[in-house]
Amino acid sequence: MRNYTLVGLTGPSGSGKSTFVKSLLECGFALIDADKLAREALAPASPCVEQLKMVFGDDILRTDGEINRSLLAQRAFSSDENVLKLNEITHPRIFMQTLKMIKEYMSRGERLIVFDAPVLFESGIDVICDIIVSVIADRETRLERIIKRDNISRELAAERFSVQQSDDFYTSRSDFVVDGTGDKKYQTKIAEMIKDRSIRKGGG
Repeated sequence: MRNYTLVGLTGPSGSGKSTFVKSLLECGFALIDADKLAREALAPASPCVEQLKMVFGDDILRTDGEINRSLLAQRAFSSDENVLKLNEITHPRIFMQTLKMIKEYMSRGERLIVFDAPVLFESGIDVICDIIVSVIADRETRLERIIKRDNISRELAAERFSVQQSDDFYTSRSDFVVDGTGDKKYQTKIAEMIKDRSIRKGGG
């Protein structure tokens, strides 16, 4: 039995994952942020960027060499096929960096690790997780959060929703399901339950 526990945290966009992550960190978890790894994978002149240009067009690259993330998201989320193409390019890099971070955390004595990944199942990284947690919220709440967070129109936010998975896609695969609209006390209680389960599985 390995002496750490990896918790995979996922859920649809706007569900409240970032807020719940804070409760897990307060309970002693170390964080691996898939979105941060994805941003690092898109560093100027990286292999991922070159592949993305070939698939989504040279104009997704700004004059300073950085990815125009808004334009990339608009094209990538325009269809299931394009989402798949994006994932096929970025997921292998994220997977390797995840393994590297787990090794680094272990060397520092961390035994409780949460991997925050919106596309946990699609990337295949769920297979190395000991516990799966999904954060879910109603559609209108998520819609309003995305509009505010990304500063986009309701129409564009709704378009992104059209290529997202259903709630059941997440809940049917999870050990814990968290209400992303729950208050601080509720989320802390769930985080503590996840910590207790993690310790019993070998972490801590």
